[in-house]
Amino acid sequence: MSFDYRYPTPTFPGMDAVSVTPSDSTEYDPPFRALYVGGVGNVVITTLRGNVATFVDVLPGSILPVSGVKVRAATTATNITAIF
Repeated sequence: MSFDYRYPTPTFPGMDAVSVTPSDSTEYDPPFRALYVGGVGNVVITTLRGNVATFVDVLPGSILPVSGVKVRAATTATNITAIF
């Protein structure tokens, strides 16, 4: 029996990662599965349902287990990596 890596389960670890530059225009397709935050600050995202969510005072080294399509320009945290 083999696993089809094109269709991971929700608990399957990320298969790719990219550095993020917060922007109101950059939309991720496919959506990110989580965010790694390297520097303290707020993280503002657009969720899969189109809502804007703010995570306040995220600590360095945190992983936010939330899917989304944008990391908004209002984000003040630094060294963010999107996990897919």
